[in-house]
Amino acid sequence: MADKAFHTRLINMRRDLHEHPELSFQEIETTKKIRRWLEEEQIEILDVPQLETGVIAEIKGREDGPVIAIRADIDALPIQEQTNLPFASKVDGTMHACGHDFHTASIIGTAILLNQRKAELKGTVRFIFQPAEEIAAGARKVIEAGVLDDVSAIFGMHNKPDLPVGTIGIKEGPLMASVDRFEIVIKGKGGHAGIPNNSIDPIAAAGQIISGLQSVVSRNISSLQNAVVSITRVQAGTSWNVIPDQAEMEGTVRTFQKEARQAVPEHMRRVAEGIAAGYGAQAEFKWFPYLPSVQNDGTFLNAASEAAARLGYQTVHAEQSPGGEDFALYQEKIPGFFVWMGTNGTEEWHHPAFTLDEEALTVASQYFAELAVIVLETIK
Repeated sequence: MADKAFHTRLINMRRDLHEHPELSFQEIETTKKIRRWLEEEQIEILDVPQLETGVIAEIKGREDGPVIAIRADIDALPIQEQTNLPFASKVDGTMHACGHDFHTASIIGTAILLNQRKAELKGTVRFIFQPAEEIAAGARKVIEAGVLDDVSAIFGMHNKPDLPVGTIGIKEGPLMASVDRFEIVIKGKGGHAGIPNNSIDPIAAAGQIISGLQSVVSRNISSLQNAVVSITRVQAGTSWNVIPDQAEMEGTVRTFQKEARQAVPEHMRRVAEGIAAGYGAQAEFKWFPYLPSVQNDGTFLNAASEAAARLGYQTVHAEQSPGGEDFALYQEKIPGFFVWMGTNGTEEWHHPAFTLDEEALTVASQYFAELAVIVLETIK
């Protein structure tokens, strides 16, 4: 079990990372620190030359056992910190506003604990300290590097400010939404604002398309599924007395079920093109797939609960989040399970005053160490 010195060490790691945040694919010094801290514990670090930042390490128990992975993300955000903490970011305009410093320090703690319990492991635990989660690119690089090729299952977490320390949110099935982007360009015919009958007004068409797109969820997606369509940018025109040639809009769609994700774009295309045609205009619809949804494999539900119970921590049914996570890309390759880790924070993710309770560091470290032991005992 962890002691006070262990907890203090994790706090020092987390604060060091917090003071010196690095953006996606720029985590050079972060990578060096992670390597150093693991090497101090004689934990093996794998050579993965395809990864310029990030660290892959592993602890081997029984040689003929399965390999499982535990992932932590390591990058920060382009946000100016407003916490007034004594260890606030020293990098102007960059901050660990999503708690990836917490994730990293906690999973280093897990590695330390499992290294002490190596004899108990019925297989190998691989640790993925992943770069560039915030731009949804790091997991792809890890997968392309072959890091998952021999891995049977993967586990991860995200801190959850609205859960108290010592509480872990778990559920099977969809936990975080798929994230996709769309663009619509409405092409009309420009002209004098005082003589609109000689023009084809793309702004008028755009307004109706915005309203029409809301019916995609209410009338085309099953009430048993989840979907959100948000138009976040509308742009048209350059002058107060000129009807422009075209209008543009873009936004995001969030879904939790594959069926909904597959159905939404065609419905949106039909609405946009149909309404535009009614105005004599044309609509060009573009869809940009970004991330699938986080889908927890129910095979590991009991193990996730049992790990918490053994340690005396509380579990609650995890609430779904419409936020995205590139952990989902791993789950498209192999089974995985993602949990909420209670941190009793004051602000939500990506807020400039984001903070968390550092007592959760040891909770997370112990939890994932126990989970790894249990999974390796039960995995087929």
